[in-house]
Amino acid sequence: MTTRIRLFAGLAAALAITSPAMAQDSATGKAAEPAATAEKTAPKVDATADTVVATVNGTEITVGDMISLRGQLPQQYRQLPDEVLFDGILEQLIQQTALVQNLGDDLSRTDKLALETNRRSYLAGAALARAAESAVTDEAIKALYESTYGDFVPATEYNAAHIIVETEEEAKTIKAAIDGGADFAEQAKEHSTDGAAQSGGDLGWFGEGAMVPEFETAIKAMKKGEVAGPVQTQFGWHLIKLNDTRQTTAPTLEEAREELAGTLQRQAAEALIGKVTDAASITRSTEGVDRSVLSNQNLLQN
Repeated sequence: MTTRIRLFAGLAAALAITSPAMAQDSATGKAAEPAATAEKTAPKVDATADTVVATVNGTEITVGDMISLRGQLPQQYRQLPDEVLFDGILEQLIQQTALVQNLGDDLSRTDKLALETNRRSYLAGAALARAAESAVTDEAIKALYESTYGDFVPATEYNAAHIIVETEEEAKTIKAAIDGGADFAEQAKEHSTDGAAQSGGDLGWFGEGAMVPEFETAIKAMKKGEVAGPVQTQFGWHLIKLNDTRQTTAPTLEEAREELAGTLQRQAAEALIGKVTDAASITRSTEGVDRSVLSNQNLLQN
């Protein structure tokens, strides 16, 4: 069981123990009164990250510790009210602290390596997060928007449906039925051999380059509402119905802001990685090392 799984499983147990809805009076079987009832009369404390909320054999547990643990919870826990989480998180931290004290310095090689791996991973992630955060400014977003969409050229998008069969003869027979008044979508459901058949051959909206050349050439020559074909491609024989066309438009700055921010963050992270690794003195000594050693957990026992 991984560290994160143990953490969340432990928190779930702590929540079950400390939640008023779960606590039962052993004698009456009725739900116990919330432990926080008596605390409501206590004076309010202007808590800071350094405010001590518990001690375990003299080791302090602070509000900052609780906030940090809450931030590591999966979404299903983070969405719970603080009133529900508070006692469970505190109990989890108390249990963890007691367990750590009990373990002392008796750490195996696996323990030490896991701690270092987690520390390295966290600090590397923090470095990338700082670089990513500092990269997103209004000026940077506006500049990227201009470079991305400043020379935007509208393009045509098509909304179409098709029927695909194995032979030209079958395609011609279906086309004749459609020309005689048969419904295109129903013919697609009955005869088409691809996954779009269930939706009446609907292909949705697509732009240039999305379809094979023969298909694209045919649809560019069509008028709205027209059914064309048979058209042969590497996949078979198609009947094509053009439902509609539209011109693409550039998104507004606000519409593109989230995407642009993500691009800036990714670029900043990649730039930082390149900068620090280029500046570092790195020696790789893997020659002759069997790659299968990566799965040999027994080496950690030596």
